[in-house]
Amino acid sequence: MQFPSACPEIPVRDLAPALAYYRDKFGFTIDWSDEELGLAGVSRGETRMFMSAAAYRSVLGNQGPLVLWLNLSSRAEIDALHAEWSAAGATIASRPEAQPHKLYEFFAQDLDGNYFRVFYDFAWEER
Repeated sequence: MQFPSACPEIPVRDLAPALAYYRDKFGFTIDWSDEELGLAGVSRGETRMFMSAAAYRSVLGNQGPLVLWLNLSSRAEIDALHAEWSAAGATIASRPEAQPHKLYEFFAQDLDGNYFRVFYDFAWEER
């Protein structure tokens, strides 16, 4: 069995500003949105995510903030995405940096306190 890419559900307070932020600051495409339902879908490349307002989440009771890990293919990709998001005015919580645990990473935050942990695993380079 081949597992598909996971589609996380991002908790947000209000869909409209959250969607605008993901579009304008993070470069995602808004694939669809249903304000009445409190759910929307966004994508960028191979990444698909759902954004859910409190009323939609009330059935399961899931809450944020959460951390989304994005595994990029190189340090250059990390630096390029950091530069892109910085130029767009996204909230950047840390600069790209090599960590002792062999990840080259930076953190960015959305309007609702959810984090993107954007990383490249360079451990294989040192083997």
